[in-house]
Amino acid sequence: MSVTAASEVIDICRDLIRIDTSNFGDGSGPGERKAAEHVAALLAEVGIESEIVESTKGRASVIARWGNQDSDRPGLLIHGHLDVVPAEAADWQVDPFAAELVDGYLYGRGAVDMKDFDAIALAVVRQRQREGRLPDRPITLIFTADEEAGGVLGAQWLADHRPDVFEGCTEAIGEVGGFSTEVGGQRLYLIETGEKGIAWMRLTATGTAGHGSMKAPDNALTHLSRALVALGEHDWPAEPGPSMRTLLAKVRELTGETSADPDVLLEHFGPAARMLGAGVRNSTNATMLQAGYKHNVIPGEAVAYVDGRYLPGHGGTFMPEVQRIVGERVRVDTHLADIALEYPFEGDLIDAMTVALHRNDPEAHIAPFVMSGGTDAKAWSRHGITSYGFAPLRLPADLDFTALFHGVDERVPVDALQFGCQVLDDFLDLA
Repeated sequence: MSVTAASEVIDICRDLIRIDTSNFGDGSGPGERKAAEHVAALLAEVGIESEIVESTKGRASVIARWGNQDSDRPGLLIHGHLDVVPAEAADWQVDPFAAELVDGYLYGRGAVDMKDFDAIALAVVRQRQREGRLPDRPITLIFTADEEAGGVLGAQWLADHRPDVFEGCTEAIGEVGGFSTEVGGQRLYLIETGEKGIAWMRLTATGTAGHGSMKAPDNALTHLSRALVALGEHDWPAEPGPSMRTLLAKVRELTGETSADPDVLLEHFGPAARMLGAGVRNSTNATMLQAGYKHNVIPGEAVAYVDGRYLPGHGGTFMPEVQRIVGERVRVDTHLADIALEYPFEGDLIDAMTVALHRNDPEAHIAPFVMSGGTDAKAWSRHGITSYGFAPLRLPADLDFTALFHGVDERVPVDALQFGCQVLDDFLDLA
């Protein structure tokens, strides 16, 4: 019996999950080298040459050329990342790196973020290569390191140091899109057409140091606390851009909802409204605090770190607004920044995604969305590459899928992986 993508995608995904590539963000993890070597071997087994590139020891990405490299058509980049966020085994029902199959689900860290799409892409490429069905355009395959820590040692490094990799590429597909949810009793597939910008901030309050037993009206911790409360309670207005306006219109179509309020419309997504609701407004969440060194000593400085995310088009106004909210007693500095992206929900690539989904799910509805987080697409944009999130999965209506990203008991339905193979295979004929 011939080996198909659908028949081997589960084993490929399980093998990838069992290779621990936890990224702690401080260089202390195992790195991606072992996973990169495994990916390179899977490609080599069907005659596809690849290159393993290390930005620093152990932080490895894989690059391969595939498809019709002699075509005059522009190149397509298909990308995934090999690293995963850490997992506390004690919190899970199963070992997060054992890749166990339970009740039709594959459990494991990376099962949805994003060794599932890594496996889908590898399985489909391997089958098509064995059968001689190469896409009629140049394809670049990249499996990156370090995406979970901003891609500094992965996509960002490649964009800076290996511009040759991106020559001829104009479009890309990657993670966090193409999955289904249910709205108004109908399946709706969400294609990521944009992602919010990153503004991780350091908030610093200064005051008068002194003895903890005395009056202290100029207390740095008090100043910082007031600022964080003001920021945490700030009601950022809903300002949906083109992609989210299209999504909201689709919700009205599917549900008959008459309200124009984005929050009311997004409630129809159930738990997924947490992520999708972040796509219509800026956000700020305090994540870390640092102050003091002894119980009875008032510190002269207090510091907080805030995860800020801004909508496309808000890059010039977001930080000044944060400073206004926290007031003059607290200084706001950039800790890490990256751009917001938004691309049109139209064109040949969108058409190919739409047709491929409809071939495999004739009742599918399709709409764009802006993702609350960020991906390697930010790095690819520096080379003029238009990127979309398209890792197709048909999911059960009752699965809180968005909660599984970086969550406990991360898992993906086995039949969703097989569905993804069928859609990606059709997409490559159409793209």
